[in-house]
Amino acid sequence: MKIKTDCIPLHQQFAQVPNAAAKLNKKALCIYAATGFFLGEDDFFENRKVLQPGQTYTLDEQGAIKHQEAHFKWQYQPRNISFQTAVDEFTDLYEQILKEQAAGHKVLLPLSGGLDSRSQAAGLKHIGAEVSSYSYAFTRGYPEHQLSEKIARVCAFPFQGFLIPPGYLWSVIEDLVKINSGYSEFTHARQMAVLDAFKQMQGEFSLGHWGDVLFDRGIAAADEGKDDVVILYKKIIKKGGLALAEALWKQWELAGDFQDYLKSRLSALLAKIEIEHQGARIRAFKSLYWAPRWTSINLQIFEQAHPIHLPYYDERMCRFIMELPESFLADRRIQIAYIKQRNPGLAKITWQAQKPFNLYTYPYNKMPYNLAYRVQQKLKRSLQAALGQAYVQRNWELQFLGERNDQQLQTYLQREAFVDWVGADSIDKIYKGFKNQDAVFYSHPLSMLLTLSALQRYGLKN
Repeated sequence: MKIKTDCIPLHQQFAQVPNAAAKLNKKALCIYAATGFFLGEDDFFENRKVLQPGQTYTLDEQGAIKHQEAHFKWQYQPRNISFQTAVDEFTDLYEQILKEQAAGHKVLLPLSGGLDSRSQAAGLKHIGAEVSSYSYAFTRGYPEHQLSEKIARVCAFPFQGFLIPPGYLWSVIEDLVKINSGYSEFTHARQMAVLDAFKQMQGEFSLGHWGDVLFDRGIAAADEGKDDVVILYKKIIKKGGLALAEALWKQWELAGDFQDYLKSRLSALLAKIEIEHQGARIRAFKSLYWAPRWTSINLQIFEQAHPIHLPYYDERMCRFIMELPESFLADRRIQIAYIKQRNPGLAKITWQAQKPFNLYTYPYNKMPYNLAYRVQQKLKRSLQAALGQAYVQRNWELQFLGERNDQQLQTYLQREAFVDWVGADSIDKIYKGFKNQDAVFYSHPLSMLLTLSALQRYGLKN
């Protein structure tokens, strides 16, 4: 059997590992606990591996790999073109992809205060697609849906706003295990709160995922010249992730040191990327090993309702990226120029990452120009806190804060089979750290414990 994987796969595909035991891959699970996703070919089990992006595989009758060769390879071969030429070429390619993906059906467009969905709105409006838009915001959080509604209004798109309620996860957690098979931590999947509403919509989703990686710096300016492994290690390990990974490493009595193991894995994966330019090399790493194993996983939630399309996953877009000078990609320059050029009205709406400034004024998001806004927001949050209405900024706050959420959480953390598997000390360290020390720092490992418990309970299968 032959399998050809996309340059950024939307779905995972698997091969069997000959003569490998059908047992848990505990070293891979420690990386998963630290980062929230699996690296490279890693899977939950040692006898199964995930097929890699941009490859053509031949599998034997047992599902093992007989032959493998690359049909897509990340490179950095910038052409000597002007910035305006790059914007014009992006415009043509992007709108051609959107036109192909939107053909014959209504487009369901999730909007945010960022640039990726705003670029989609500009493009879909220009090509004359039939679009129905929506957005969501956290209860007591930043009203992102208000920015989204302004974008929809400029484009004359019908719009629906959703508020994500506290504690929504507990009623859908078993369904989520079935959808994403546990390959991503659970507290990020806010789409689950509105999945039933999605199913009532008519059309197909157009999703802007990965645009923010392709059309930005490969690395921060401050990281230029640093060792790649150091950059990636710091980037992929979530706050508190190391604490859980090392606790599990100890609980499972694995040989060696977890940090050394992770760094060796990163080094081996980087060695496969033959790109000299550091920013382009790190972008390629993210697209090879992060997008398919993190970003793609929860996109399956959308697919439970309707087909999905991703213009930035298109191979033509990835090849286009490889031909652009890094300076053109840095700081979202091309997307900003595209929006200004195609729909100036959209460019005048607040850019959430630079609030309260827009695409014309965001360079002023610095002292003293942003002082008044920062003071205003701090006073607003202080008032909410005084009224007992904590300002919600992160999805985990909806799941883990409050007595009712804690009761639900305990039903997963204190399951006897789960305690035996990961160890009472691991659970105790993370839970007490969250409750008594630093909730932000320990929110990720607490989410991973919940994910592992739910996975063990509902769906960990070889």
